Amino acid sequence: MNNIPPIDLALQYKTIEEEINTAVLSILASGRYIGGNPVENFERQFAAYIGVSQAISCNSGTDALYLALRALGIGAGDEVITTPFTFIATAEAISTVGATPVFVDIDAQTFNLDINQIPSVITEKTKAILPVHLFGQPVDMARLMAVAQKHNLAVIEDCAQATGASWSEMLDGTLHDRKVGSISHIGCFSFFPTKNLGAFGDGGAITTGDREIAAKVRMLKEHGSPSRYYHQEIGINSRLDALQAAILQVKLGYLETWNSQRSQVAARYQNLLAPLPGIVLPQSLPGGKSVWNQYTIRILASESKDKTSASNSRRDQVRTQMQQQGVTSMIYYPIPLHLQPVYQSLGYQPGSFPVAEQVCHEVLSLPMFPELTQEQQEQVVYALKDALA
Repeated sequence: MNNIPPIDLALQYKTIEEEINTAVLSILASGRYIGGNPVENFERQFAAYIGVSQAISCNSGTDALYLALRALGIGAGDEVITTPFTFIATAEAISTVGATPVFVDIDAQTFNLDINQIPSVITEKTKAILPVHLFGQPVDMARLMAVAQKHNLAVIEDCAQATGASWSEMLDGTLHDRKVGSISHIGCFSFFPTKNLGAFGDGGAITTGDREIAAKVRMLKEHGSPSRYYHQEIGINSRLDALQAAILQVKLGYLETWNSQRSQVAARYQNLLAPLPGIVLPQSLPGGKSVWNQYTIRILASESKDKTSASNSRRDQVRTQMQQQGVTSMIYYPIPLHLQPVYQSLGYQPGSFPVAEQVCHEVLSLPMFPELTQEQQEQVVYALKDALA
């Protein structure tokens, strides 16, 4: 029995080792480690891949969100609608610019924002909606953009886990397939190593079709400086270094292949897991093309008076038993944002968002990476089946 990790970055490196080493050594030999052609070339190629005119690199997905909000002029006194079921960086960026995150419950099948609930929380202070394409599953952007346009709100896509995912819709009788990050006003990406397009360290990018927004982001990420030593606003230092840009440029050429392999892994999981009782498999919406950053199932609770406690206990028990059989799974995320200590001042209580709270006690992310073999997946499923029994 072999141990199966949740992701194997070393294995991916081995498949492109020669190209990566050549790119890295080229940067080291150049003596130019900040900015320059490697960064500019990657930005241009990434913009073309997403399908926008502008891509601005930065040093993390968190900074991408912060810079996007700043570029739209969102700050103190403003409200931004988002999800309570995501990594804290999404809401943290809203708070960092001085605005207030306003949470909306999620859909239990996709784990994404329940768009039906958005209109009920829109106020005169609402300035934007910040959807998260969680686990690589795209939000229904056609419906969300319609709500935003009706209420004159900006939309910032958190694409951290969804590089390459897309949403299709009929326009003028033609099916248009658009990648996330190209549909709204601004897209925000993370190149954290575990993402579909991951660097060998931190990294991020902002995408947009608006040149004014792009210029504002570029200024803010360079200490608020539109030109050297002239500072127009208080900004930050948020650069993607040349080494990471060169690595990302190599990996971008493989992204579609890797995403296709992830889809094949997900399809095998769907077939292998379908007969198992007591679990709920992830579902994509019609029109959405997931890139499966995570394959996340729900472990349903046994009958109990305290269903939340029972669900949590059962999920954790299953995870522990799988670990004992050499299969490492992950929990994204055990506590919804509205119940985190840092957001107690917002006044949300247990029960405010019942779906998000329930899935936090049920979700379990199985091993997912492009190189995962069918034999390994069968071991994962066997371990899960045994744990459920």
